[in-house]
Amino acid sequence: MTTTPPGAGLGAAIRTWRNRLPPSAAGLPVVRKRRTVGLRREELADLAGVSVDYVVRLEQGRATTPSASVVASLARALQL
Repeated sequence: MTTTPPGAGLGAAIRTWRNRLPPSAAGLPVVRKRRTVGLRREELADLAGVSVDYVVRLEQGRATTPSASVVASLARALQL
Protein backbone atom coordinates (compact mmCIF):
# COMPACT_ATOMS: atom_id res chain seq x y z
CA MET A 1 0.00 0.00 0.00
CA THR A 2 1.31 3.43 -0.94
CA THR A 3 0.61 6.33 1.36
CA THR A 4 0.44 9.86 0.07
CA PRO A 5 2.02 12.42 2.37
CA PRO A 6 -0.32 15.13 3.65
CA GLY A 7 -0.23 18.16 1.40
CA ALA A 8 0.94 16.22 -1.66
CA GLY A 9 -2.38 16.89 -3.40
CA LEU A 10 -2.07 20.61 -2.73
CA GLY A 11 1.47 20.63 -4.12
CA ALA A 12 0.40 18.93 -7.33
CA ALA A 13 -2.51 21.35 -7.68
CA ILE A 14 -0.25 24.38 -7.21
CA ARG A 15 2.17 23.08 -9.85
CA THR A 16 -0.69 22.41 -12.28
CA TRP A 17 -2.25 25.85 -11.77
CA ARG A 18 1.16 27.55 -11.94
CA ASN A 19 1.91 25.82 -15.26
CA ARG A 20 -1.45 26.89 -16.71
CA LEU A 21 -1.04 30.61 -16.08
CA PRO A 22 1.16 32.41 -18.60
CA PRO A 23 3.21 35.31 -17.21
CA SER A 24 1.45 37.75 -19.53
CA ALA A 25 -1.92 36.87 -17.95
CA ALA A 26 -0.46 37.75 -14.55
CA GLY A 27 0.78 41.10 -15.86
CA LEU A 28 4.43 40.06 -15.95
CA PRO A 29 6.66 41.07 -18.86
CA VAL A 30 8.20 38.35 -20.98
CA VAL A 31 11.71 39.59 -21.63
CA ARG A 32 13.48 36.48 -22.89
CA LYS A 33 12.85 32.95 -24.02
CA ARG A 34 11.46 30.84 -21.20
CA ARG A 35 11.86 27.15 -20.51
CA THR A 36 8.38 27.03 -19.01
CA VAL A 37 5.12 28.41 -20.36
CA GLY A 38 3.63 29.03 -16.92
CA LEU A 39 4.69 31.01 -13.91
CA ARG A 40 8.01 30.29 -12.27
CA ARG A 41 8.00 29.58 -8.55
CA GLU A 42 9.71 32.91 -7.96
CA GLU A 43 7.02 34.76 -9.89
CA LEU A 44 4.21 33.01 -8.03
CA ALA A 45 5.85 33.74 -4.69
CA ASP A 46 6.26 37.41 -5.58
CA LEU A 47 2.66 37.74 -6.77
CA ALA A 48 1.32 35.97 -3.67
CA GLY A 49 3.58 37.77 -1.21
CA VAL A 50 5.14 34.60 0.20
CA SER A 51 8.69 33.29 0.08
CA VAL A 52 9.95 31.10 -2.73
CA ASP A 53 11.04 28.58 -0.10
CA TYR A 54 7.46 28.34 1.18
CA VAL A 55 6.11 27.75 -2.35
CA VAL A 56 8.73 25.00 -2.79
CA ARG A 57 7.78 23.40 0.53
CA LEU A 58 4.08 23.51 -0.38
CA GLU A 59 4.74 21.94 -3.78
CA GLN A 60 6.91 19.23 -2.24
CA GLY A 61 4.35 18.44 0.45
CA ARG A 62 6.69 19.49 3.28
CA ALA A 63 4.40 22.35 4.34
CA THR A 64 0.98 20.79 4.80
CA THR A 65 -1.17 23.35 6.60
CA PRO A 66 -0.97 26.78 4.97
CA SER A 67 -3.05 29.48 6.61
CA ALA A 68 -6.24 30.69 5.02
CA SER A 69 -4.56 33.97 4.11
CA VAL A 70 -1.72 32.16 2.30
CA VAL A 71 -4.21 30.00 0.39
CA ALA A 72 -6.20 33.13 -0.52
CA SER A 73 -3.03 34.90 -1.68
CA LEU A 74 -1.99 31.93 -3.82
CA ALA A 75 -5.49 31.65 -5.29
CA ARG A 76 -5.51 35.35 -6.14
CA ALA A 77 -2.03 35.14 -7.70
CA LEU A 78 -3.08 32.07 -9.72
CA GLN A 79 -6.31 33.79 -10.77
CA LEU A 80 -8.50 31.01 -9.39
